This record gives sequence, C-alpha cells and structure tokens, in this order.
Amino acid sequence: MEMRQEARGFWERAGAGKTFTHPLDHGLLDAYVPRDVAVLDYGCGYGRLTAELVAAGYGDVCGVDVSRALVERGRREHPGVRVEHCPGLPLPFEGGSFGAALLFAVLTCVPGSGEQREIVAELGRLVRPGGVLYVSDMPLQSDRRNLERYEAYADRYGTYGVFETPDGGVFRHHEPDHLRGLLRAHGFAVEAERTDTVETLEGHTAERLQLIGRRQG
Repeated sequence: MEMRQEARGFWERAGAGKTFTHPLDHGLLDAYVPRDVAVLDYGCGYGRLTAELVAAGYGDVCGVDVSRALVERGRREHPGVRVEHCPGLPLPFEGGSFGAALLFAVLTCVPGSGEQREIVAELGRLVRPGGVLYVSDMPLQSDRRNLERYEAYADRYGTYGVFETPDGGVFRHHEPDHLRGLLRAHGFAVEAERTDTVETLEGHTAERLQLIGRRQG
C-alpha cells in the first residue's frame, strides 16, 4: 500500500508537469487497431496520445487517468478530447465496451505487481472478445546507470527493477516474460512484439517493448 500511495502521489505533484515522450508506433496501430472501434487510453496522463488518436481519425476515444492534476491539464491542453479522472477500479464502463485499449508507459509507473494485475484484469473485462490490448512499456535495461539503480532499490521495494528518481518518482522496469504473462493471465494472446529505442521522462534513451494482445473469447 505504501508503494502504491508513493507512486500515485508523484503524479499529483512533480509528475503532473512532465512532458511525456513515449510515442505511438503508427505501423502497429494501423495494423491492429481499426479506426471504427471504441478505444480506451488507460493511464492517459494529460491526454497526449488520446488527442493523437483523435487527430489520426479514431472517432470514439476515451482517455482515463488516476491523477486529477494530469486530467485537469489534459482538459486545458486538449479541449474537446475526452479525458476522465478515474481514481479507482472498476472503471465506469460496461464489459466489452471497447474494441481496443492502450496501455502506454503505464505499468512502468505502477511498481506493484498486484496493482498491475488489477489493471490488466480490468482491461480484460472492458475489451471485447477479438479486440486488442496494445501495451508499450519498459523492459529491464542493461546499461550501468539502470543496473546500479536496480541494485540500489531492490531491498527497499522487494522487486528487482523498481527504482526511484531524484524528483520523487517510483518506477519499474520489467522482465519481458512478466509483461507477456500479465496479458496471458487475463485473457489476451500475444500476437505481435516489437522493440525499439525511445526517449525517457528523464531525457535518456531506453529500449521499449511493445506487445499486441488479442482478447480471447
């Protein structure tokens, strides 16, 4: 519970002013997310990708986030784009309401395994059979800077890959099989994977892992 509160509180304070950089991969988006389905952008922050989806021609997009400060920022920066403050689960939608859901750089911001499972289980409820969950997140990195901070915080958090940033954030990098297992455990079959290099919140570069999960009937 302490880790959850610490991680969430950051996004009402220092995290609410961050410029997010984790990009959509339009090749994967075009291949797996039809423009005529309802799309949920879970952990949308200030609606950066929610607005990008709307601009790309997706007509039914809803972004939700646990941070009130980020949602309020999103409403200022992207007027007319649907972003909602949803501090808890379940979300206020009927099961199977969405043909696709995005989970972009969200699990890295949710260090606790239990809360990660709750999120993916809820997306399994909301994505209809045949729909997709598009996950993009941070695997364990191999550079010295990251290895040192994994070691520095392993005892405190009890999970290798969890670390703190100087401004008070708590983040997690994952074993790829952990991310694949989350999808499989909650009804998604992994259909595609892709890795590339992206910019981080701290202005560094890191490898990311993208997964496309198909909701099973």
